[in-house]
Amino acid sequence: MNPKSILISAALALYPWAASAEISTVYFNGDILTMEGDSPRYVEAVVAKGDIIAFAGDLEEARSAAGEKAEMHDLKGRTLLPGFIDTWGHFALVAQDTLGVNVSYFAKDPPKTKAQLLEKLRSEGKPFNGWLVGTGYAEAMLSDGALTLADLDEAFPDQPVLIENISTLTGMANSAGLKKLGITKATKAVGGFIPVDPKTGELTGELIGDPYLNAVAEAVGKYPQETVFETYRKAQEIWLSNGLTTAQSYEATVDDIDNLRAAVEQGVLSLDIIALPTFDTVDQLLKADPEYAFGVYSRGNGGFKVAGIMVPTDGAPQLRLAYMTEPYADTTGFAKDWRGFAYNLQSTIDHYAKLAYEKNIQYFGYSNGDAGIDMTLSALAKAIKETGVTEDRRPVISHSLFVREDQLVQYKDMKIMAIMLMNHTWLYGDVYMKIMGPERAENLSPLQSAATKGVMTAIHNDTPSSGPSAMFTIWSAVNRKTLSGKTLGPEQRVDPYLALQGFTSNAAYQYKEEKSKGKIAAGMLADLVELDRNPLKVKPEEIKDIQVLRTIKRGKTVYAKPS
Repeated sequence: MNPKSILISAALALYPWAASAEISTVYFNGDILTMEGDSPRYVEAVVAKGDIIAFAGDLEEARSAAGEKAEMHDLKGRTLLPGFIDTWGHFALVAQDTLGVNVSYFAKDPPKTKAQLLEKLRSEGKPFNGWLVGTGYAEAMLSDGALTLADLDEAFPDQPVLIENISTLTGMANSAGLKKLGITKATKAVGGFIPVDPKTGELTGELIGDPYLNAVAEAVGKYPQETVFETYRKAQEIWLSNGLTTAQSYEATVDDIDNLRAAVEQGVLSLDIIALPTFDTVDQLLKADPEYAFGVYSRGNGGFKVAGIMVPTDGAPQLRLAYMTEPYADTTGFAKDWRGFAYNLQSTIDHYAKLAYEKNIQYFGYSNGDAGIDMTLSALAKAIKETGVTEDRRPVISHSLFVREDQLVQYKDMKIMAIMLMNHTWLYGDVYMKIMGPERAENLSPLQSAATKGVMTAIHNDTPSSGPSAMFTIWSAVNRKTLSGKTLGPEQRVDPYLALQGFTSNAAYQYKEEKSKGKIAAGMLADLVELDRNPLKVKPEEIKDIQVLRTIKRGKTVYAKPS
């Protein structure tokens, strides 16, 4: 028996149901990129039997491995990759957003002017819970500037309206909405800001931080599980149409966890769903069950799981909420030496880092500014020292937007993964040049520096705070273009293969799923994505235009692009 036949036999021994599975498919005649190793490797054919990949290699042997009744899927020169894995995203929030009108840059027919946005809201919107909601608003995408309270009031004098900013941390209500929320000039903001025009002393309609989040909760309200499931189905279509076969829902509440688990178990969702709760929700889970199973799927190698504990340190840098060691270059509207601020005390971060190491719960830090990153690094170093844990627990620091070179050395030493939000280069790169200054802005999301230092990296969309397209995010990592067309930090551009690893093999490693996902190899789950072109063979600027033609989950086509 030759080595490849041995691989087939070994795979079928590990996964005996594959041998008797009715569906056996051979994918061939295209660029089949396995994502094994640190350089591109291709095979002629792949055999999916049942849930798994039974063989990857030569076409002749693939035919033999597949059996006589195999379906032959001719790729016709297209590209096959492992299914994309969402390393950081708001699945439940995207689902909730489907109750409103998508006015973002990644919407169908995205608005380019204020008038187009208001007309889209008027023509497509259906009041829900008494509110009309627009989601994904980004003023930089409008040629005639930002929406104002006067714009909203003129278009909607009586209907309460809430416009959700793409940042997911700020938004705007019209006067009818402010009245419904009980917000006046005298209202004191807690945990955020309710801006007042310095010239007139009147409300601007803007809500930042907790006032905004409270407005969203008020506008959306509670709705039955049947409606929840319907929003999940719509969100799933977004993930699948972008080649994502595993989704994450971070900042998951107990209700989110219960609903997502139920949706998976009842067959509402075919995606693997990974919930990531914040530390306060983890406290609730552990209070109810001190032995709560983190990182364990409901169906062995898939289904639903709660990954670990999320601990945030600071907020969005484009809103100047990220915690920095040096003041922002532009502090207009803030104190003279404004550096942002920490969401939580260092003692709180320390407590949950130690809890994570004591209970073997994977730690997901959320840090944007370098001072916020310092807090997470300090907490993790202290936890390792106090618990004596030396094994690799795969801690993560997500976003890592303004991580310093010296901090990346600590990432490497403590085996911390850097999960970077590359779309910020495009969406806010021009903003960062102004508010951070050129030097810091050029070093935004230093993916190449991290990789050079041996830090394990992955990349993410953070949908809905940027679009759901993995190909666009890969394009951003490779090109680092801003909205105005500038190249921001050219030395931090990466090759397309490393960027692809950020959604495949490295993403699987983040979740400790590298033995079942992220590669095309015998024994792996048959999670695949078919693209119309190979990201490694097109011009770098064309990567964002590559189309997802088919998404395959556990051997079954769950999305096919309409012809």
